[in-house]
Amino acid sequence: QVQLVESGGGLVQTGESLRLSCVASGHTSEHFDMAWFRQAPGKEREFVAAVRWRSGRTYSTDYAAFVRGRFTVFKDNGKKTMYLQMNNLKPEDTAVYYCNVDSGLRVPREGGAYWGRGTQVTVSS
Repeated sequence: QVQLVESGGGLVQTGESLRLSCVASGHTSEHFDMAWFRQAPGKEREFVAAVRWRSGRTYSTDYAAFVRGRFTVFKDNGKKTMYLQMNNLKPEDTAVYYCNVDSGLRVPREGGAYWGRGTQVTVSS
């Protein structure tokens, strides 16, 4: 049973930073894609960023256009933990942020099978 646990959310002011974490357990593969999504009040859940496993024992990163240059996603392979460093936060970044993986290696931009419970990020103006 795959479990995902997010942490690191909070209340910050515009321009400040937060680092989110997601710890994965129970996945059958040693290496697999992990992704962040977010859902703002009254809006649909949307893709934010992902780390994607590549041959040659490396990962690549993938970002939504609206966070490129402000957010950085990275993974600690040994701990199966993914991070999202969020800098220069804006009020429109306010949302619940979710960690996501699939049962296989890949996570599509539409989202995979397993979700964490989410962590709230609130950015005040």
